[in-house]
Amino acid sequence: MTQAIDLTRLVHLADLFKHFNSGKHLNRLSDAALWAELEQEQEAYAALFQALGYELRIDGRGFAWFHTDEKSTTLSQQSRQFALLFMVIFDTQADAGKALNRFSDWVIDRALFTTASEHHQELLQAEGLDVDALLALMERAETFGFARREAGHWQLLPAVCRYLDHFEALAEQLTDETTVPDVDEPEEDTP
Repeated sequence: MTQAIDLTRLVHLADLFKHFNSGKHLNRLSDAALWAELEQEQEAYAALFQALGYELRIDGRGFAWFHTDEKSTTLSQQSRQFALLFMVIFDTQADAGKALNRFSDWVIDRALFTTASEHHQELLQAEGLDVDALLALMERAETFGFARREAGHWQLLPAVCRYLDHFEALAEQLTDETTVPDVDEPEEDTP
């Protein structure tokens, strides 16, 4: 038997459902009131959404979303573009000596995209992306809760960890595949 959920305690139910159902991420940095309620009533929201056929995922680093295993063409294309966007941002910042885990401190603006475009010119050209297209992608990333606009620039939000986790896993996998185990060299026989 399932336990009853007291809907009167879920003050922002409609707001949270609309937010998640539109494909957006909720970040503790961008909407403190909704985040506080979600955190306080986490079990009730998760149970209710699950009963409705949705899987709410809450990451301890400060973001939440509706997870789906279904792959739509639009979602895949958009996710691929976001992956490319964040990859060029992370790679450009890493080349500049910036700590990847401090991404929320970075200033994401036209100047950064100009540098990223120069560093990744062939890749971005192959995808038909220039600086203006990267800026447009950043605006879409903002819509889905991966960034927020500040005075003249964007700040990456904790939901970007979903992409960073994948990048780090891929880098680790590549390192594992290219690392040759140390093997003792056979000693030469001396006459």
